Amino acid sequence: MNKHKGSDFDDFLTEQGTAEEVSAAALKRVISWQLAQSMKLQKVTKKELAQRMHTSRTVIDRALDENDAGMTLATLASAARALGQRVEVRLVPGHAEAAK
Repeated sequence: MNKHKGSDFDDFLTEQGTAEEVSAAALKRVISWQLAQSMKLQKVTKKELAQRMHTSRTVIDRALDENDAGMTLATLASAARALGQRVEVRLVPGHAEAAK
């Protein structure tokens, strides 16, 4: 019998101990995509973004790498500012059992 029958995917990830890792990876993919889209719409190159941020191209490459979840909030805020945007972060209620 499948012990996961009737449970949702979040419950499965929590059971496996990978919920936070998967959530962070998904969030980073979205952030990287949003940065890339903003750059594309504004026709900003990686080199130009790095200059605007007063940083290296390597930092930009890491920010745009959807598999690198180590980007700091400071880097994200700097990139957003350099692209004429701002970052908005908020906490929302999760599963009731996660709070236990």
